[in-house]
Amino acid sequence: MPQAGEHAGEHGGAAPLVLLVEDDPQDALIVRELLEDSGLAVRLEWARSVKQARQALARLRPQCVLLDLDLPDAYEFSALSAVLEEAGDAAVVVLTGLAEEQAGLAAVTAGAQDYLVKGRVEAEWLGRALRYAMQRKQAEQAAVALHAERVRAKENARLERGLLPTPLLETMPIQVASRYQASRGSLTLGGDFFDVVESDDKVVHAVIGDVCGHGPDEAALGVCLRIAWRALVLSGMEGGALLRQLQRILDAERSSSEIFVTMSTLVLEPDRRTVRLWRAGHPGMLVHTPEGISLAEPAQGPALGLPFESEWEQHVMELPPGGGLTLFTDGLFERRLPGERARWLGEEGLLELARRRAHLDGQSFIDALVEDVETAAPETAADDLAVVHLRWKDEL
Repeated sequence: MPQAGEHAGEHGGAAPLVLLVEDDPQDALIVRELLEDSGLAVRLEWARSVKQARQALARLRPQCVLLDLDLPDAYEFSALSAVLEEAGDAAVVVLTGLAEEQAGLAAVTAGAQDYLVKGRVEAEWLGRALRYAMQRKQAEQAAVALHAERVRAKENARLERGLLPTPLLETMPIQVASRYQASRGSLTLGGDFFDVVESDDKVVHAVIGDVCGHGPDEAALGVCLRIAWRALVLSGMEGGALLRQLQRILDAERSSSEIFVTMSTLVLEPDRRTVRLWRAGHPGMLVHTPEGISLAEPAQGPALGLPFESEWEQHVMELPPGGGLTLFTDGLFERRLPGERARWLGEEGLLELARRRAHLDGQSFIDALVEDVETAAPETAADDLAVVHLRWKDEL
């Protein structure tokens, strides 16, 4: 059958493509003439069998399929099943004989958008049926997308509560500010996590970590490790012993032996000066003093999950009056800068940006720093990021 004219669509674009799957040339000609008289501008392609329909669907990606259920290479609803499998975003309208109206109803139940009975179809009716079928298909797809987005949002909320908990502080006057940001390439939270708790001896413990990879599995593992860290800290464990237990939990919970976790865990003593910390393959931290901001990179041990015996040494540092710490994951600085030469922001670039905001504190500092990073390296954030700022309140 010759292709129908290249009419403009109702909104000025290309007319929708309709694939007619019909083995009878006379019936195909009738459909073409009805479409020409319907007032609906379409481009028409013809396939004579299920096999040809599959090939045409893969090649043409039509907006609508007009399908005769009684094809020589089909049995009962096998033609509909085959077309629905390949149709993608296309609406499907089935054609039945005068004595097969119940088959049309069953086809709609099985996934078709509508059915028409041969011999009872008028031109205007055919055009209206195809138009409504395509609109109905779009509405169905929008509803599915909305449902998926709602499910994803609920999943994100559950994961966020696990990854980004409320700090467990009772008496110690420490300021905690934080920010989490998912990667632009994913609508699901990743495996970055942090926590801050106060133990019975008035010591404040903090952790920040990053599960390699992206997606809900990594986020769930991050939640598991964060909860385990809190439980172990509240039971009195810290430092290397704490990291060894988290290593055991990681080995048991991870889905692949290739998954590893970087982490920094630290202790802020009640004297509000002394900080003890252990690094497991994690980036350094920003140290805030009245004189400005510097980058601290104490000695570290390997990330959790690597295939060899691990030891993590304690590092002790002193915070001056008015001092603070900003912990972060690598999503904050592993960003490619724009330009012809391939350059990365890196920790030194992050430090330069942070120093411009040294006059700010707490949430204002974090938000300004993240915005500066986004401005310096736009459209390149492939990783999640987590940032935590800690400072004693009476030192402000």
